[in-house]
Amino acid sequence: MDNQPNNPLHGITLEVLLTRLEAHYGWDELGRQIDIRCFNWQPSIKSSLKFLRQNQWARDKVEQLYLDTDFDE
Repeated sequence: MDNQPNNPLHGITLEVLLTRLEAHYGWDELGRQIDIRCFNWQPSIKSSLKFLRQNQWARDKVEQLYLDTDFDE
């Protein structure tokens, strides 16, 4: 297996990342943090994953929010 010491998201799937963010913030706060339709209108993990996989700019924002979040609070 390739070692990626400079990639803090290595080994974390988009689904796990999104599920942790939703559990931490909830859909309402996610929609305020990152204003995208899949978080603000009938949000679900499935629809959000589909959108994020098709739109790299949105995925980049979600990944950055994940990195900036302190889940120990």
